[in-house]
Amino acid sequence: MAESKRARRLLNRVTAGIPEPADPVTHVAEQPAREARCADWPAWAHPDVVAALRESGVEQPWTHQIEAGSLAHAGKHVVISTGTASGKSLAYQLPVLSTLAEDDRACALYLSPTKALGADQLRTVSSLDIPGVRAASYDGDTPMGERDWVRAHARFVFTNPDMLHRGILASHARWARLFRKLAYVIVDECHGYRGVFGSHVALLLRRLQRVAHRYGSSPVFVLASATMADPAGFAQRLTGQECAAVVEDGSPRGARTVALWEPPLLEDFSGENGAPVRRSAGAEASRILAELVVEGARTLAFVRSRRGAELTALGARRILSEVDDKLAGQVAAYRAGFLPEERRKLERALLTGELLGVATTNALELGVDIAGLDAVVVAGYPGTLASFWQQAGRAGRAGDEALVVFVARDDPLDTYLVHHPSAILDRPVETTVLDPANPYVLAPQLACAAAELPLTSGELEAFGGETARAVLESLVADKVLRRRPSGWYWTSRDRPQYEVDIRGSGGEQVAVVEADTSRLLGTVDPGSACATVHPGAVYLHQGLSYVVDELDLESGIALVHAEDPEWTTSAREVADIAVLSTQERVDYGGVSVCLGDVAVSSQVVGYLRRRPSGEIIDHVPLDLPEQTLETRAVWYTISADLLEEGGRTPGGAGLEPARIPGALHAAEHAAIGLLPLFATCDRWDIGGVSTALHADTGEATVFVHDGHPGGAGFADRGFSALVPWLVTTREAIVSCECPAGCPSCVQSPKCGNGNDPLDKAGAVAVLDTVLGAVRRHGTRHGHGGVQAATGAAATS
Repeated sequence: MAESKRARRLLNRVTAGIPEPADPVTHVAEQPAREARCADWPAWAHPDVVAALRESGVEQPWTHQIEAGSLAHAGKHVVISTGTASGKSLAYQLPVLSTLAEDDRACALYLSPTKALGADQLRTVSSLDIPGVRAASYDGDTPMGERDWVRAHARFVFTNPDMLHRGILASHARWARLFRKLAYVIVDECHGYRGVFGSHVALLLRRLQRVAHRYGSSPVFVLASATMADPAGFAQRLTGQECAAVVEDGSPRGARTVALWEPPLLEDFSGENGAPVRRSAGAEASRILAELVVEGARTLAFVRSRRGAELTALGARRILSEVDDKLAGQVAAYRAGFLPEERRKLERALLTGELLGVATTNALELGVDIAGLDAVVVAGYPGTLASFWQQAGRAGRAGDEALVVFVARDDPLDTYLVHHPSAILDRPVETTVLDPANPYVLAPQLACAAAELPLTSGELEAFGGETARAVLESLVADKVLRRRPSGWYWTSRDRPQYEVDIRGSGGEQVAVVEADTSRLLGTVDPGSACATVHPGAVYLHQGLSYVVDELDLESGIALVHAEDPEWTTSAREVADIAVLSTQERVDYGGVSVCLGDVAVSSQVVGYLRRRPSGEIIDHVPLDLPEQTLETRAVWYTISADLLEEGGRTPGGAGLEPARIPGALHAAEHAAIGLLPLFATCDRWDIGGVSTALHADTGEATVFVHDGHPGGAGFADRGFSALVPWLVTTREAIVSCECPAGCPSCVQSPKCGNGNDPLDKAGAVAVLDTVLGAVRRHGTRHGHGGVQAATGAAATS
């Protein structure tokens, strides 16, 4: 396999000086270059559009671009699912711009999940300068004075689902010109529409279609996605329309070197309960980024959090300042939350090469089309393989060879991946999960639809048929809607679109306000407010520290003051879980695996203050209200006989009663950490509870639940992949070299019980018992695992 010499030289640079026994690189893979497969310009393409594309540098299109464009031009809904930098944009630009050039009244609507991507695509279309197209953006950054012009004149509108929901459909009469001649709807980077957000967008697209139909148009959908499993099926779930899939990638790709990197253990330092701790992925990313910038390599470092992006850039600049102050000025952070002018300035600096190194959140995963990057550093697994390859694909975008370094966090999934290269390099990407029938999503979306246009019985099939009818009847009972012979009508003068959060946070955001200046610093989801902005919490914003003085949940405000204390805070909470209904249950002789609806109640009861070394200073009690989340869960139960006498049966491993809570808790943590391998979720999308004796099941039980009201489909995926999920979980625990449990196997960064109790060996015994029972009594390819407790329950 051809080796990428430039990429190897860069890798040698970042590992130079590291002694061989401490080499953090666990695996290196060489991915060969791929030759281009070109096609001729189709006869239907407008000559002005072809001329403009040629002038922009596209002398000849690739095969997948013409295949997808021809399907769209023929009036067929289409999804194109090919790799990053494969030119998916041209697949929609060619038919859309050709139609707009031929029909001076035709219009098109472009939807992207991020403003950066929408702005970048608008720049590209505008630069082609096709006469009469009049492309314009309509998003939160569009000045109020320009919005009337967009409504009255723009023919190619670039927006996002949030603005479609609140700004376009909510006042569709003002957009009648667009809807009457709406020929195409582009849904870019559609693989990002998953979980609760994806379910909202699926129903939003159905609302869009019925409004367009009201004005006499029936737009063709063109969806673009990174490589995904079953793109045609997903596109149909998202749009409600049958879609043809184009998956054969005809674009060229430079050779790529992928290195898996595990940070070293910190000497003379231990974490929670004495567990060994590795150097952070962010600190490693800072050093790698600095070395690559010294080498003159244009590099993106993807970091999981906004704070992490800031700290990674700061760390790289600090290292570079010791070499050359000019180099330090070529590194910056890019993340959500910046002002529009700050984002645009950074994007321009990236495009021109003024910046060599950028630490970013996933804001640039789907964003600016940056050509010619030499390297990408992925600091922490981004949650899905689709996102990983999307980020990795930002390197070598001009067909040049490139280096990709995946730096593992101290986390069970990351640790598993760097020691099992095939799980990241050879596995197909996950099936994207969404559930438009989720009543917590369907009810507000139906209310919005009725407020836009009265709903009729004939329209219910697109929204879920009988499920939609039942939800509508409940809305009528609650006097949200009124039922008349002709359909369902909205009853209020207020528009529900302004109350419905399609991002799925579960309510109005809690504003974080600096008390002395009344300055708005940011917002947090209501579901996480008690854990993140409770009184006494340390809150970070743009690299500065603040301490929370007061949290008013009724007003949705957290008041803070600037302070840089010598400690961090972590909330402690108690939780319980009640089974509301069981949809599926499979029994395996002492072990049962179930899927159903649950109510998770949690209450933050205090917080720990820690020094930077990890030492606990004290525990501060809090009196905050209990919160309840009704959602979906997968759970398994184990009989007392199997747990205590499991050592006598094949595959079993007996446990003394005193060890059971810690064993269940550890098994739950590890299972939460590994579920993202089997469902398109992040560990922060899910939670868990486990207990040695659950009131509803009467047995030792481990639950893993979705973290969104009504569920997001993740627990369902865990149920359907129980055996591989738990086998992988067991392997991750057993292969970890720590003696009693650490963040790389069974400790959780978000455990509400302070990772206590935990029993690493007991977790293996629990998983052996469950898997042994499944093997003895017949495998069904589904089900899951999750969290722990002591007397009542533990939360993660």
